[in-house]
Amino acid sequence: QVQLVESGGGLVQIGESLKLSCAASGRTSSSYVMAWFRQAPGKEREFVSTLSWSGGATYYGDSVRGRFTMSRDNAKKTTYLQMNSLKPEDTAVYYCAATYGELGSLFPGGYEYWGQGTQVTVSS
Repeated sequence: QVQLVESGGGLVQIGESLKLSCAASGRTSSSYVMAWFRQAPGKEREFVSTLSWSGGATYYGDSVRGRFTMSRDNAKKTTYLQMNSLKPEDTAVYYCAATYGELGSLFPGGYEYWGQGTQVTVSS
């Protein structure tokens, strides 16, 4: 199993940046795909980004493409989400997720392991 812990959330102003981190522990010797999802109050969990084990394949949701960048440091067992030009509609709880394999899914059901989430609030 893989345990995930997110950090880095907080309150920012419109247009500012924030960097989230997701630290993995447990059975991390096998290849695993990482992803970020977010969920705003009253809304379904939304795909944000996914990154392959090798880092060679990345995909972003339409609402964040061009503003968010996902990266990972396998030696540190940590995944990052750099969020720039933040908007009020980016306000949500952000979750990192993982599943064993090379390529990820755009759907929450494609991931077995989840962190507890970190709140991001963008104030106008």
